Amino acid sequence: MFSEKDYLKHQMNIDHRPDGTLLLSSGLELDAVPPTTGEWLHEWAEKTPKAVFLAQRSGPGWEELRFGEALEKTRAVAAGLLAHGITHGDRIIMLSGASISHGIIKLAAQYIGAVTVPMAEQYSLIEDALPRLLHIADTVKAKMVFAEDAEKFARALDLPQFDACLKLAGTGGAGIIGLDELLSADTGNVSAAHAMVKPDDMAKILFTSGSTSTPKGVPQTHRMMCVNQVQYSVCWPFLRDHPPVMLDWLPWNHVFSGNSNFNKALANGGALYIDTGKPVKGLFDRTLENLRMISPTLSSNVPVAFGMLVAAMREDKALRHSFFRNLDLIFYAGASLPADIWNGLEELAIAERGTVPMMTSSWGMTETAPMAIMHYQGGASSGMIGVPGPELEAKLLPVEPNRYELRVRGPNVMAGYYHEPEKNAEAFDEEGFMRTGDAVRFADTDDLDQGLRFDGRLTEDFKLLTAVWVQSGRLRLAALAALEGLVHDVVVTGENRADLGLLIFPHATLALDNAGDGTIRDADYCAQIQERLAAFAADATGSSNRIVRAMVMAEPPSIKFAEVTAKGSLNNSAIIRHRASIIDRLYDDEDPSVIKAVTL
Repeated sequence: MFSEKDYLKHQMNIDHRPDGTLLLSSGLELDAVPPTTGEWLHEWAEKTPKAVFLAQRSGPGWEELRFGEALEKTRAVAAGLLAHGITHGDRIIMLSGASISHGIIKLAAQYIGAVTVPMAEQYSLIEDALPRLLHIADTVKAKMVFAEDAEKFARALDLPQFDACLKLAGTGGAGIIGLDELLSADTGNVSAAHAMVKPDDMAKILFTSGSTSTPKGVPQTHRMMCVNQVQYSVCWPFLRDHPPVMLDWLPWNHVFSGNSNFNKALANGGALYIDTGKPVKGLFDRTLENLRMISPTLSSNVPVAFGMLVAAMREDKALRHSFFRNLDLIFYAGASLPADIWNGLEELAIAERGTVPMMTSSWGMTETAPMAIMHYQGGASSGMIGVPGPELEAKLLPVEPNRYELRVRGPNVMAGYYHEPEKNAEAFDEEGFMRTGDAVRFADTDDLDQGLRFDGRLTEDFKLLTAVWVQSGRLRLAALAALEGLVHDVVVTGENRADLGLLIFPHATLALDNAGDGTIRDADYCAQIQERLAAFAADATGSSNRIVRAMVMAEPPSIKFAEVTAKGSLNNSAIIRHRASIIDRLYDDEDPSVIKAVTL
């Protein structure tokens, strides 16, 4: 179990340039980095062949894949891929989500230098999301396409974009290769193919959510992923002593789970249990059932899931015991963790075992594989992201006092987007630093070693009609703190308007009166919102941070309309675009659904 001795002190070097630009780097050294992900598989198959690596639900229990078996199956499937003509650099589109089969195919492809392209399942299964799959298929021109269940994904498999592709599924059929066929292949030529794989070869392509444009392909090389896991283990030495055990629902087409969590198990001899639940009403009970069976050492999740878990553990001491029993680390990402959820986790941990596991976050993106900046010394609070990881350089360009544009450079940063020369020209500056579009500030200007805080997306800042700039990300966090316990999330509105407003998404567990017009007018709930926002407005220093009006959404964020990402965070631009008519109503002072924070 994690203890205070497992914390390291932040180590950061700072170079001050005459123009006010700061260059930040780590004082920690990077340990030896394996050349490819296959090295980890060989290491743990030799050291701990019987240890669980991947597991998925099977009836009342778990189907488990152990490291020794994982290596055998990876080599067999790799040989089967070679036998079907899949070679170095060929792309394999993965239509279905996390599973043991998906994991083996991914590792087998990487073992021989082929490239997997994991998709969000909704791209195949939801009609309105299909254009994203078509765009990606046209971009990568895959040689093979995989679906766990050929019947479920039949429409996608039958797309003309895949007519020339080999089709692979969990079980075979007409025109479809079954996974068992690959598993029976002769592995005689696999070692030679594996020896040809180099650190800078692509291992996979992850496509961004495409919230503001078509999805961009981000190549993930073996070097990027291997460096990133060594960066984690240098900052969190306990990973070496306590192989991580994780229960994870997050999708593998996203860098949070598909890289960070999957590879954390692979790199450290840990176990990844695939959670069939999700933090949504009707599915979270499955997560709770799984947590009663599996006691994690590392819990990585998005804030909404931790909020639902806190509520459940307050009512279920057995669940609380199972969750905290072996826990070393609580890691949140995707959005800041609201104070009420943070405090709830600490309170429950102390009640259960008298101590609090490490609670922290980091900053990263698909383009950084993902971790680039990490808070690892303890004493974190929500929004703190820490200091650069080993060999990662951060360039901070001043925007205003203690607010900086963040750019990064390092061995875990992509070299460029896949087949996007125009975007690549814009993505990097003259020194090779990648422009992230994010803003940061120092958590404590008197003690810079406390590290950085995330300070929103520069691209989400906007001007009011009066030309006053609004820092939307910072204001959102402040509004969430003011509405603590009442809301799931909020979106700040006001671009080219006279004043600021909020679209409020309430907690899904609340029973509220629906007005039937897309909004909620529940009298008691709206009165509480109005009271909190009135107090928040009273403390405002000007129009750039004074919330004047709000409206409560009856409909949760929609995956269909890309209002919510695969990891559960809000896509502000999509919400503002899709709910334009609601926002027009928000600025109609006569609309009965408008909650007035100040006198209008």
